[in-house]
Amino acid sequence: MTNPYSAKQWLQLNMQQQGLLQPLESLPKLIQQLSYVQIDSINVVERAHHHVLHSRLPEYSATMLDAAMSDKTVFEYWSHAAAYLPIEDYRFSLYRKQQLQQGGKHWFEPEHKVMREVKARISAEGPLKASQFTHESDTKNGTWWDWKPAKKALEQLFMQGELMVAKRDKFQKVYDLTERVLPKHIDTTAPSDTEFSQHLIQRYLSAHGFGNLQQIQYLRKGLKPLLSQTLAQLCEQGDIASFTDSSANTQQVYFYQPTQALPTVIPNKVWLLNPFDNLVIQRQKLKQWFGFDYQIEVYVPEAKRQFGYYSLPILWRDRFVGRVDVKADRKNHCLLLQNLHIEDNLFQMIHKEVDSREAFIPALIEAIEHYAKFNGCMRWQLVQSNDAGITQRLIKACELGG
Repeated sequence: MTNPYSAKQWLQLNMQQQGLLQPLESLPKLIQQLSYVQIDSINVVERAHHHVLHSRLPEYSATMLDAAMSDKTVFEYWSHAAAYLPIEDYRFSLYRKQQLQQGGKHWFEPEHKVMREVKARISAEGPLKASQFTHESDTKNGTWWDWKPAKKALEQLFMQGELMVAKRDKFQKVYDLTERVLPKHIDTTAPSDTEFSQHLIQRYLSAHGFGNLQQIQYLRKGLKPLLSQTLAQLCEQGDIASFTDSSANTQQVYFYQPTQALPTVIPNKVWLLNPFDNLVIQRQKLKQWFGFDYQIEVYVPEAKRQFGYYSLPILWRDRFVGRVDVKADRKNHCLLLQNLHIEDNLFQMIHKEVDSREAFIPALIEAIEHYAKFNGCMRWQLVQSNDAGITQRLIKACELGG
């Protein structure tokens, strides 16, 4: 259980397995490597799922995801949250679907009469959106906990596996019968407990390089005993290995696939990552291994926000060095950098390795320009920053058009 790598090497392996260092050749293969891409509705800038894919596929556009859904190489379901998943993993979604079919609860108590009516209408009429169903008591207040009965029924049928999302129409789900969406060749054999736990472990370690029990079972209830047993079996068989990390307050056992090779080059590059990015979504792991204490402040009252509503973590080389609150002014085609915050304590860690400012600023400008273009913005503007030197350089770059 000796740790084979330094903390820095583990971080670089994590980045490599997350598809940040070497772009994969296609979107379906990228989603397969990541194991999922979380879907989120916030749209002050491009939505989270598009941003995650753009961070790894430089020429990405939303039409590529639409095409993957149309080609049925990816599908929508639930990971730890709503997500796009590789179609090869469809059978493993049956594990949760069966639990719900047998009485498990997602968000609401099932209303079986409404569910039968909704399914019958889709069966007769074809794919439908929730907005195409009406209900006389609809309050139209837009809050998720006051969803009208038909929408609740659609979501329950979707979660149970009787419906699938055929496509999105202006971000609204379009539902159809599963047998009309799912490709005929896809394996629909429900996995055993052991198969399901092995799948979660192998997918997580392949996507992240290493992880502990808590991280592998992230936001999945009731799986700890099963995953613990499976991890022990895989270690005994030599399929995975483990090491003990003592950097946290308590010793933690981490697991990894010994066949994974470390990256050889870390580029002088800046990534502006999404708050829901696979690399940063587990905040405790981010803090422990990258030393970056991050919280999305969307859900924080405005008066209590430190950094801004939608701050993107800034990853430079293999370190997080700050965050920037962003908003797309779509009317004026301008990306607003509302608050750029550089964290000196993290920035200093790179000083010994490179001529930090002279290497960082051009990489940051390139990342900003690329992200602005991705958001359909022809220009960008720095509104506020805590670093005077970087502020001057960015303002000059903005005036010169980069």
